[in-house]
Amino acid sequence: MNVSIRLLQENELAAADHIFRLAFGTLLGLPEPTEFYGDAAYIHHRWKSDPNVAYAAEVDGKLIGSNLVVNWGSFGYFGPLSVHPDFWNQGVGQRLVEAAISYFDEWNIPMTGLFTFAQSPKHHGLYQKFGFRLRFLTAILAKQVQQLQPIPQGTRYSQMSEDERTQSLKAIAQLTNSIYEGLDLSREILTVQAQGLGDTVLLWDDTGLAGFAVCHYGAGTEAGSNTCFVRFGAVYSGNEAGQRFEQLLDLCEALTAAQGMSRLVAGVNTSRDEAYRRMLARGFRSEIIGVAMHRPNEPGFNRPDVFALSRWA
Repeated sequence: MNVSIRLLQENELAAADHIFRLAFGTLLGLPEPTEFYGDAAYIHHRWKSDPNVAYAAEVDGKLIGSNLVVNWGSFGYFGPLSVHPDFWNQGVGQRLVEAAISYFDEWNIPMTGLFTFAQSPKHHGLYQKFGFRLRFLTAILAKQVQQLQPIPQGTRYSQMSEDERTQSLKAIAQLTNSIYEGLDLSREILTVQAQGLGDTVLLWDDTGLAGFAVCHYGAGTEAGSNTCFVRFGAVYSGNEAGQRFEQLLDLCEALTAAQGMSRLVAGVNTSRDEAYRRMLARGFRSEIIGVAMHRPNEPGFNRPDVFALSRWA
């Protein structure tokens, strides 16, 4: 079988989305595999964010799989990686991983990671071939949100002036750099704003920016109907970091309610033990448990002193 790896084209996005749902739905044993992930979506908006890091696998002119790379400055990851079930166990996934690794190496991205099934030695074995190592579990937590106080003025990126947005992006870059040198969520924030996927909330204190969260909400985003999903969120570490984290979660809950949603979802790596325990104490409960794999085998920003929300998928 002659597999070619190339860039995914815009006219293939619907087919790539179908393969993604079919592959994951089949793996999970769903009665209707293509209903996997409901009305939430990954493929279209990630491709639009950067078509040059969306890879396709092709056999005899037919699309059989895809893999999308995400660049957060000094950190990168890929996913969802999906291969049509008819082509499983034939090395297609490995070729798609190779494409992502080539990108990471070309751009000298020092830390890469991924989120995969915790109970699948097959997946672990594939990624270990490329130097990824098993680390801590990541929990995808969800909570039903009640109506809260209105979201405070000056906390939504979408409602800021252009100058305020520019200054906010600089402040966010300083915060993420304090967590992990070179970590940059700017593209993520701009993508959410440009494509209307959700909003970014900013937590301020007397000294300036204290935290932020990039959120998707509603159908056609990574959240899905009636849901607000935190794509990434973080506060400054150090004294009172736990309190700042609680305040950031308050903002995320307020955003959820303000958008007419009732469900808030966020991922937290269990290496960030205090962040994880605080979320459980607030009524969050696990819906999915996966495992983070790192390349190289270093903590990165999955550390006990970090109060951050992320999933890497």
